[in-house]
Parts: sequence; structure tokens; C-alpha cells
Amino acid sequence: MLPPVASKKMQAWIRSRHLICSGNFFIFETLEYSTVERFEECVRGLGGTFISVEPVRKVWIGNHRQVILYQAKASLHTPHHDLKQYWIKYGGFYTRFDERSC
Repeated sequence: MLPPVASKKMQAWIRSRHLICSGNFFIFETLEYSTVERFEECVRGLGGTFISVEPVRKVWIGNHRQVILYQAKASLHTPHHDLKQYWIKYGGFYTRFDERSC
């Protein structure tokens, strides 16, 4: 994925509170595994390293359906990367799926 496209996608995830920054790592949470794969493409397109993906817990959708919440972790090597500055301006400390943010 080209860097300008990858950067725009990651900025959209920051605004929608799917992507947060924690120290030197970017943490991404989503309910769809295909979105994790797109996140991995974006990280690689920006020259970063995709570290891991783990199923965190099950989340209720409606009254009768549970889906798995995936958490992916990545690192962008440059300390003053534009995305970190973007996260400082528009991001939050908790993802939309974090129980503390409710």
C-alpha cells in the first residue's frame, strides 16, 4: 500500500478511536479480522513493523450475537512520525471498545 493512502487510513482509524498510541506502539482494535489485515498492510506501507494480533475478548452485538474483539500491535520506527503527532491532536487514550471509556 502506498504511504499516502496508508497514512490516510490510519488517520481515519485514529479519529474513529480504533487506533491509539501507547508509548512507541500503535494499538488497533477491531471486530473484523480482515480489517486487521488492512492495518498490517498500512503499517508495512509506512515502513513499520507489525508485531502481533490477539483475540482479546468477546463483545455482545445485540441480544443474541457475540463477536471476537481483535487487538493488533505495531511499531513505526521513527519517533516523530506524523501519525503520532496526528494522534496527539485528534486521538484518545482509550479505544472505542475499552471498558474504561464507556
